Amino acid sequence: MEGPTPVSALIHAATMVTAGIFLLLRSTVMLQYNNNILVLLVIVGGITACSAAAIGLFQLDIKKIIAYSTCSQLGYMVFSCGLTNYIGSFFHLMNHAFFKALLFLSAGAIIHSMSDLQDIRRMGNLLKFLPFSYIMIVIGSLALMGIPFLTGYYSKDFLLE
Repeated sequence: MEGPTPVSALIHAATMVTAGIFLLLRSTVMLQYNNNILVLLVIVGGITACSAAAIGLFQLDIKKIIAYSTCSQLGYMVFSCGLTNYIGSFFHLMNHAFFKALLFLSAGAIIHSMSDLQDIRRMGNLLKFLPFSYIMIVIGSLALMGIPFLTGYYSKDFLLE
């Protein structure tokens, strides 16, 4: 199901991601003492992170690419909860909300400027036509990748530490 890009930004950056991971973080009192559940969280989180990233590689719709990236980041957060790194997971949850909202809103500006075209194969030379949106997509992508001195670097480093 697809919706308008600002709605996608709200759902992926705030509502959907926050609800599931926040519920998992709130139930740590029950989960922390059951090693089987923690192992299950590590396995499910690792599989989700890898498989969602792999599926996202083959998408051609710009919003689907960003959505699968959200699923991959959810896998990182669940993996971190399985390793009882709850503070790192919450820190990544907050940072993820900001750069994911930046990505979705910038993608919405690009889609709107290109007459509702979402296929990335037809989006060439955006730096020339939409320099601000292009730069915002680059900054959001670099933060998502965990490039040093951006927020994604610190939260992913804290997760993987």
